[in-house]
Amino acid sequence: MLGLTRYQWLVLAAAWLGWGFDVFDGLLFNYVAPICVPNLLGYDPADPAAKADTVFWTAALSSMLLLGWALGGVLFGKLTDRLGRTRTLLLTMLTYALGTAACAFAPNLWVLAGFRFIASLGIGGEWAAGASLVAETMPKDKRLLGGALLYTSAPIGLFLATFVNDLFTRQLDSIAADPDLSWRAVFLTGLIPAAVAMLIRMKVKEPDHWAPSERTELRELFSPELRRRTIGGLAMAVIALVTWWSCSVFIPVIASFLAADTSTDPSTLAARKTEFITLGTTMFNLGGLAGTLLTVPIALRMGRRPMFAIYFTGAAFAIFAAFGAPLPPEGRLYMLGAVGLTVFGVFGAFSFYLPELFPMRLRGTGAGFCYNAGRVITAAFPFAVGVIVRSGANPLTVLQFVALPPLLGLVLLRMGLGEETRGQTID
Repeated sequence: MLGLTRYQWLVLAAAWLGWGFDVFDGLLFNYVAPICVPNLLGYDPADPAAKADTVFWTAALSSMLLLGWALGGVLFGKLTDRLGRTRTLLLTMLTYALGTAACAFAPNLWVLAGFRFIASLGIGGEWAAGASLVAETMPKDKRLLGGALLYTSAPIGLFLATFVNDLFTRQLDSIAADPDLSWRAVFLTGLIPAAVAMLIRMKVKEPDHWAPSERTELRELFSPELRRRTIGGLAMAVIALVTWWSCSVFIPVIASFLAADTSTDPSTLAARKTEFITLGTTMFNLGGLAGTLLTVPIALRMGRRPMFAIYFTGAAFAIFAAFGAPLPPEGRLYMLGAVGLTVFGVFGAFSFYLPELFPMRLRGTGAGFCYNAGRVITAAFPFAVGVIVRSGANPLTVLQFVALPPLLGLVLLRMGLGEETRGQTID
């Protein structure tokens, strides 16, 4: 089917599951934050004072996640080229699965942050291993399709996170009725990837042409032959990451605030919040899934640089409309579909674009560096949003300014950053 062998489909499925569960574990906290943060701080969820602190701690822990994600991406990226794609995929999945499940036992936010940091190391490392494995196993004429299909697991992972959150915080009355239990049950589901990791280790082997690289140095990425590619790949990744993390991590929190503004019955407030969170995140994920798949025909017909320009332009308009237009609460949540289409969808390109930039011996190191080192820069942005909101600013007003990074991306493309790789052959 689609010109792929049974084994190539197996490899794609293994990497697909690895990345999908990576995103699933990575974003679970943001889904439960409206319950988890007030619970660990001793607030009543309906207490207005919990609003600013929830945004702040959501931002702070998201920034910490990004720093760990960046560190894990660089460290595991190097291991990907030395130990192999399959072994590293196994290690990263076990790391983020166990780290996420441990969050269920956190007695306070500081311990929770520590467990999240451990999980983030594995979350950051998984992408480089999975993307390199797919790029080197697919036929050369199917690498773009394989890369885009790989990233469709990201919105699917978030759909799963939405379902799990809805199940334990709204549908299962015996668990949802206890705020201290419901969010902990959500974190325990982070163990699921551990079983999948064992299956991957038994069935998937290293690419035929892969050989251990005894030494890979980051400075090689800035050699005269690769410097422009590395800087361009990093620039595109930073713009996309800053935009995504500065708005998407706050979607569950914003949805819960919108629910509180429309509900006057305290007895139904918790269920109303979960209902709004489910609607907002579902629209964002549906848009992301569609946008991910669209990267393939756009990249094939127009090239990689025009594709980034289209998505950055669309993201700026969608963000401003979703958070700045005079929309009713439900209308604002539905508008998140357009945000997902652009802000989320553009990431479908990185799983085939970044591996195209580097030779095999540096592919894991290069892709891991571009995709994850930018998270160090990105980490400052959601934290800044949280600090500004905590000072008394309207969250919707603050999020309108997230339309600026994609506009900067258009300027960088105009300046020549972002290597065009359409039609080029990689080893």
